Amino acid sequence: MTPPDRLRALLAKPDFVVMPAVWDGLSAKLAADAGFATAFLSGSCVAASRLGGPDLDLISFAEMLDSLVMVRNAAPDTLVLADGDHGYGNAMNVQRTVRAYGRAGAAAVLIEDKITPRALTSAGKPCMPRDEVRMKIRAAVEAAKDSGILVMARTDCRPTAGIDEAIARIEMYVEEGADILFLDSPADEDEVRRAVSAAAGRPSFAVLSPGAPRETPTQARAAELGLKIGTFPTGMLSPAIAGMKAGLAAFAAGKSEAPGALPGTEFREALGYGAYERQARRFVLPG
Repeated sequence: MTPPDRLRALLAKPDFVVMPAVWDGLSAKLAADAGFATAFLSGSCVAASRLGGPDLDLISFAEMLDSLVMVRNAAPDTLVLADGDHGYGNAMNVQRTVRAYGRAGAAAVLIEDKITPRALTSAGKPCMPRDEVRMKIRAAVEAAKDSGILVMARTDCRPTAGIDEAIARIEMYVEEGADILFLDSPADEDEVRRAVSAAAGRPSFAVLSPGAPRETPTQARAAELGLKIGTFPTGMLSPAIAGMKAGLAAFAAGKSEAPGALPGTEFREALGYGAYERQARRFVLPG
C-alpha cells in the first residue's frame, strides 16, 4: 500500500490519531522509535530549526521539501502529513507543491488560506477571499490525483473574519474534495463541534499544544468532540530547546553536561549506532 492508502486505512479506524510534530531526521526517528505511526511535518518547527526563528512565512517550498525528504529517509515507514503552508504562491504553485510532496512520499499535505506574502507584521492571519481560496483547494485536489496524496484544507480566517465565514470555508473545502479539514483557532468547544459537523464525516484535524489563544482540548476530549487527528507543534520542540539551554548553562557553569543528559549508551542507541553495526556486519569481509 502507498503512504496515502495506508493513511486512509488508519483514518477509517475508530481511534484518535496522535501526530507528533517533527522537523528533521532525528525528531522523526525518535517519534517512530516511540511507536508513533504518523507524524506532522510542522512548518513552525521547521522554521525554528532551520531559521532559528518564528513561523512567519519565511520558510520556502524548497526548504520544506528538503525537510520532508530528511524525515522520510530517517523514518521511511512513518505516515507524514506535510505542511504545505499556502502552497508558496498561486494555484499553479499549489499544484507544484502537492505533486512534489506526493512524489517525495508524503501521505497528506496541508494547504491553507492565508494571504501571501504576508503583511510586514507578526500579528494576525489575514486570509484570501473565499473564491480565490476555492481555486487553490481545487488545484490541490486535482494535483493530488497523480500520487493519491490526501489534501488537508485549513482555514485561518476565524480570528479575522469570524466563525461563520470559517465554517462556510470548511463546507466549501468539502465540496471541492478535500480529504481532511482543519479549523485553526476555534474559540470554544461549540466552534469545534460546528467545524466537525461542517466536515460532513471527513476527518477533522486540530492543534492541541497549549499556550495559544484557542480551544485546546485534551486528547480524550478532542475525540469526544469528534476530532480525528491531533498534533502538538511545541510538544517535542519546546523540551528540545529546554534541553539545549540546560546544556549551555552547564557549560557556562564549568560542567561537562546537564543533569538531564542521556547516559552514553542510551544516547548512542537513540542515534542508531547499534542498528548500524547490526546492518554493517552483513558486508564485513571474512578475516
